Amino acid sequence: MSVFAILDPAVHVAHDAVTALAHVVPTALAIILFTVLVRLALHPLARAAARGEKARMRLAPQVAEINRKHKGKPEKLQAALAELYKEEKASPFAGCLPMLVQIPFFSVMYRLFTTPNELLDHTLFGVPLGLHIGHAQGPAQVAVFGALYAALAAVGYVGFRRARKAAAAATTPMPGGGAMPYLAFGTVLFAALVPLAAGLYLVTTTAWSAAERALLHRNTPSTLETVLAV
Repeated sequence: MSVFAILDPAVHVAHDAVTALAHVVPTALAIILFTVLVRLALHPLARAAARGEKARMRLAPQVAEINRKHKGKPEKLQAALAELYKEEKASPFAGCLPMLVQIPFFSVMYRLFTTPNELLDHTLFGVPLGLHIGHAQGPAQVAVFGALYAALAAVGYVGFRRARKAAAAATTPMPGGGAMPYLAFGTVLFAALVPLAAGLYLVTTTAWSAAERALLHRNTPSTLETVLAV
């Protein structure tokens, strides 16, 4: 039995929801709309996480000073950091919440789009939603995958530019920091391993993440910049 089998009850719910939408709009669009609806439901968590990240950025100089003051004294360091966050009513982990919440959702969508079901028999511009790029036949099918990967690459480029700008502005380089901006293109590589339906989910959720982050972090420095600077 696959480890993903424990997600089957949630997969059935997602399947029924996408199927219901597919009775009104094309299945490919139903996948996009379902993803948007779920991300919209998660948006309050993203807003809370953004507030937490901004608080961490504001406290970064004090955190750096505490790290310097208690270097080599882990117990005093942890106590001082805990006291600082308590006084400021902030959490060092708040920014991780949306990512953690999305992991189960991503797993459910991955299970839905990699397990044979009737949704994958539908098509997008003549390409079955269950088809992998390796089985694409003819220029038309390859072009659909190419357009999907191009969209993912465009979103990745936005993240790449943001990360590069943050890394360039950092005062203290972080080990491996030079490679971090290129992680923005990792979704393109992953999309090449999954069916077209999963690719549609990926391009929708990554585009949403980019837009949401730009909205919530406008007029503030990038989180990566703060991390690298500390």
